[in-house]
Amino acid sequence: MSSLAERKARLIVHGDRPYNAEPPLARLRAAYRTPAEDFYVRSHGDLPDLDPDTWRLAVEGGDGAARALSLHDLRTRFPQVTVTATLQCAGNRRADMRAVAPVSGDPWDAGAIGTAAWTGVRLGDLLRAAGVTEGADLHVAFESHDRVDGRPYGASIPLAKAMAPETLLAYAMNGEALLPEHGFPVRAVVPGFAGVRSPKWLRRLAVRDRPSDNPIQAEDYKLYPPDVGAETADPARGHTIDTMPLNAAICEPERGAALRAGRTRVRGYAVSGDRAIVRVDVSGNGGRSWRQADLEHAAGAPFAWTFWAVELDLPPGEHELAVRAWDAAGQTQPALPDDTWNHKGYLCACWHRVRVSVAAARIDGAIPGAHD
Repeated sequence: MSSLAERKARLIVHGDRPYNAEPPLARLRAAYRTPAEDFYVRSHGDLPDLDPDTWRLAVEGGDGAARALSLHDLRTRFPQVTVTATLQCAGNRRADMRAVAPVSGDPWDAGAIGTAAWTGVRLGDLLRAAGVTEGADLHVAFESHDRVDGRPYGASIPLAKAMAPETLLAYAMNGEALLPEHGFPVRAVVPGFAGVRSPKWLRRLAVRDRPSDNPIQAEDYKLYPPDVGAETADPARGHTIDTMPLNAAICEPERGAALRAGRTRVRGYAVSGDRAIVRVDVSGNGGRSWRQADLEHAAGAPFAWTFWAVELDLPPGEHELAVRAWDAAGQTQPALPDDTWNHKGYLCACWHRVRVSVAAARIDGAIPGAHD
């Protein structure tokens, strides 16, 4: 296995402590299942160094009793399942909102997202074994080994999502043990929800009658109107971010690319929290006209992204490429980041735009090739 330093060198690092990084977009689009070393990293504290042999997960279930499960217990006492799912930071594409007005947080481009085959046990199986009754208006609170401002990281999800068959306690990613930066030895995977609800380095989970009171849950990751700033934000009035919105991004060509006139292949991804992607439109002129892209989606993976590709015939000049996706409810994306700007820079889901310059074909008779 490569070292952490070698893996960092592959990524665009936004911060070292805590470690936050994303892959170049062309590399992100190179494989439907994102290799672990190219998967974005979102940390709130230092990376814990945990021994899998002594690691234990404390579980407080519906009967009030406390249990401790080892990694061996998870592997042997519950059915192993694999779910292909996309995880995404709530701040993905924050850089586009920063172009409108200042926002807080790391300046993520469109790479704070990735898709993997996650292997582990269904959280619902574990909760049922702990005496939890389905259908109750309860919450599952997670606590992790990493620390944020002096206390353990914590977040929660509604019991209904915890019991859903796609929600896992995962110990493997793409068939290999989790890397330290991705939650080794065990993390939650909550498909369709913002990545903040999939805590890494788990140490404890508890069923309770209200959401977690940890600041990550109670105060952070709230969506506010554009007229609310950091000084006036009231967490009790902010919308808690769970399900992620419809989104799409252009991964190739990159911003500022110098292309040759003629056919240019444009490729990217589209994703929706809990609905299928049914159409992706791509424009070579800033949205004045559109072409529909070809779609690629993994069978039986409703919580995974859709890859798309299209060829555009671009004449010489400056061009603004744009993409918008449509979901199964017939919903599409807002045109501008101004439409959903908020001081935290969360949930940027406007058309993704990439400006490129196209040069005229060479005059020596050579025919410019397509960009593959």
